[in-house]
Amino acid sequence: MLYRVIDETEAPALVAAFMERYEVVAPVKRGNKYVFSAVDSFDEIALDYPTTIASPKKYLLPAKETLFEFDAARNEVTDYADEVRPRVLFGVHACDINGLQNLSSVFNDPRYPDPYYAAHAAATLIVGVACTPSANCFCNLMDAEEARAAYDLFLTNIGGRYLVSIGSVVAANILEAACDVREATDEDRVAFRAATRARQEAFNRDIPDIQEIPMLMDAFHEDEFWEELGGRCLSCNACANVCPTCYCFDIRDTLDPGAATGRRERVWDACTSPQFAMVAGGHNFRPTPASRVRHRMYHKLNGFLAKHDRNLCVGCGRCVSACKVDISPIEVLKFFDRKGA
Repeated sequence: MLYRVIDETEAPALVAAFMERYEVVAPVKRGNKYVFSAVDSFDEIALDYPTTIASPKKYLLPAKETLFEFDAARNEVTDYADEVRPRVLFGVHACDINGLQNLSSVFNDPRYPDPYYAAHAAATLIVGVACTPSANCFCNLMDAEEARAAYDLFLTNIGGRYLVSIGSVVAANILEAACDVREATDEDRVAFRAATRARQEAFNRDIPDIQEIPMLMDAFHEDEFWEELGGRCLSCNACANVCPTCYCFDIRDTLDPGAATGRRERVWDACTSPQFAMVAGGHNFRPTPASRVRHRMYHKLNGFLAKHDRNLCVGCGRCVSACKVDISPIEVLKFFDRKGA
């Protein structure tokens, strides 16, 4: 990995350089919250944001996406060519970068690659920024507090300047053209270590650090805890809507007026939905809220790990804020802690 240093005051010039060729999407303040949105100038960007309401996942995996169009009267199918805009996701936290990497592991699987996701990903540059964790963050417990790959640039503020980790030639060329780039000195490296240490010390120590989570998910698979947790669940899917790594979807055909033409669409879905595991004949493989909540947590903390060697959950804490009845991976960690794990 290549490291360079730029002054903090040069960040606006870097964003302006990206804007010459790309749509720039960045965190902006909305009321007392933050969201990812397209911006027209650096002044709109809030790089010191704690977290956003939802992740930038929607720019690679839209909530609703047309796959193809059809004409039932003529029995014709037309490939749908969506306009994929060259885009920069600017100011993405490490947890979200790891979340996007998890999505790529699924949709870029060489056995059945997804051309729609691949088109969005190929047109997108990712510029990460280091952050200070908030009370609900537990990315450190999910091994997602650092971004080791899947970004083009990553900026860490080391006091009036940024240490920039460079991940792609395209982004490096834009950085070189826009900023006064210099080699990192020993002083810069010391400041970087201090910033990293300060971030590590800022995590909420009240969230239990549990070892061997996958094993515990199996060991307590039949515990009554899941009935208690499922008894609270509202099946509102708020957790899935804000999650950076939920990737379940449904396929539906939408007809135009007259029903002769229409389109096939992919739309987000969630395993917490009562109808998600319903199959032909009316059988539901997960008919109760407890079984659905357990399945979601199992996939986040065990199932994905078995195949991809990393947790699906990246500890961003969004589901903690979104759920109105306190269901989240943190509650599972606290349960294991009560069990003396």
